[in-house]
Amino acid sequence: MRLPAWLAQHLAALRALLVFTVLLGLAYPLALVAAGRIPGLDGKADGSLITANGRVVGSALIGQSFTDADGNPVPRYFQSRPSAAGDGYDPTSTAASNLGPESVVDTLAVDPAESTPSLLTQVCARSRAVGELDGVDGRRPYCTSDGVGAVLAVFREGGLTGPVTRVVSVNQTAPATPFLGAYQGVPVELATPGANYVAAGGVVTPVRGDAPADPAVPADAVTASGSGLDPHISVAYARLQVDRVARERGVDPAAVGRLVDRHTTGRTLGFLGGVGVNVLELNLALDAEFPAR
Repeated sequence: MRLPAWLAQHLAALRALLVFTVLLGLAYPLALVAAGRIPGLDGKADGSLITANGRVVGSALIGQSFTDADGNPVPRYFQSRPSAAGDGYDPTSTAASNLGPESVVDTLAVDPAESTPSLLTQVCARSRAVGELDGVDGRRPYCTSDGVGAVLAVFREGGLTGPVTRVVSVNQTAPATPFLGAYQGVPVELATPGANYVAAGGVVTPVRGDAPADPAVPADAVTASGSGLDPHISVAYARLQVDRVARERGVDPAAVGRLVDRHTTGRTLGFLGGVGVNVLELNLALDAEFPAR
């Protein structure tokens, strides 16, 4: 007996649902699980976990900080690049800061805890801190000596034109000293917390300063990756830290440099990404070969 058209269509849809449920809901996931158990792939499927002394200490795919309880860098270890993921390298909060090149003016609240640094000030502060930690010149263009963005709000008699009537260093508050004494003959003032100098008509004017065009501190030492989880640093940043790590461990810097070379990886497939150094793996190798005294 010929089934009604509507019933035949429903039965065909039901058969398709059952077939695709078996194929995509059972067979396909089981095939992927089986592939993940193949020797050589099982570690990657489990998260590329790294163990030391019989316990898991991290993943080769996710960076981590090497700091003390107060958040200060531990000098005997190589330091990772900054992270904007949660409190740092939090895989459940992977994200960038969403701050771009135009983020140069800090939000200075009356309550310092509510202030928000601009991307420029974050970069300046990090560069200064790395310079002090590793004994190099931490200066960068458009940064003040005290580690904030060197940015002025310039007020003119005619708005955008005319003589300068007032100048404020928008990222510096008391008791700092203005990074520039005067601008076009007008003394530079410190910012007052809570004031919005841009809304008041000030023209945002970054000042380059006399920092070298090619900073000693590499870019990855002062900026976070897009995911906030990058486990690698550049070879340049690793090299910058060699002397400090060697001094803290009482070993020859050349030996630490060779260790960096052994843990330097090339581009994926020869052309994707960049050359980098996995910080966790490098620090574990340090502890194995040159235990801290």
